[in-house]
Amino acid sequence: MLTALWYGLGTAVPLFLGAAIGLLYNLPRPVLAGLMAFGAGAMVAAVSTELFAPAFADQGLWAAGGALMLGTVVYVVADRVIENMLGPAALGWALMLGALLDGVPENAALGTTLASGSGGIVLLVAVAVGNIPEAVAGATSMRSALSHRSALLIRGVTAVLLVAVVVVATAFADSLPEAGIPLIQAFAGGATIAVIADSLMPEAYREGGWWVGICTSLGFLVAFALGA
Repeated sequence: MLTALWYGLGTAVPLFLGAAIGLLYNLPRPVLAGLMAFGAGAMVAAVSTELFAPAFADQGLWAAGGALMLGTVVYVVADRVIENMLGPAALGWALMLGALLDGVPENAALGTTLASGSGGIVLLVAVAVGNIPEAVAGATSMRSALSHRSALLIRGVTAVLLVAVVVVATAFADSLPEAGIPLIQAFAGGATIAVIADSLMPEAYREGGWWVGICTSLGFLVAFALGA
């Protein structure tokens, strides 16, 4: 359980630090784009090696593929609902809710991966790196609407919730049906792919241009090497 707590903190602390950076500093947009692209590459490695591959090996194409597509559809639909409800004027709130929307399945998958004894280091790196630019962008958008203290408090609560998700998922993984863990991992993989396609890569390319492809490959390589 202590390991789950440390892994949970490993995903949540970057979220809080990213919010602090976004509130206090104006990062150059190319730097933020590079971080997004690096995180996207790390997420690709996590989806392929720690989320979908175990589910595919355990449950086969139809079950694992169905869970993957379900995770993608749930994220896309929920993200669209958030955008329509809050609109561009509340971008910071939308990004914060988005952090929960993709963070909950990702951290649940991290907890179940730890319980299955698979290590989870690639997924940890992917989630942690991806949380930084997302938090920076969200906090920057919140500057005009909230005080620094209020924005940090909101991000702090989000971080605590995500830590709790890892711990709870690890604690109750043994109570899940046999197919539960791999299907949760595949579901989270689908949500992660949607995050990469909908949010990280379009924004990274818009802000950073051609060189984000290099950053993306570097993120994949680092995450894959850590999990090898």
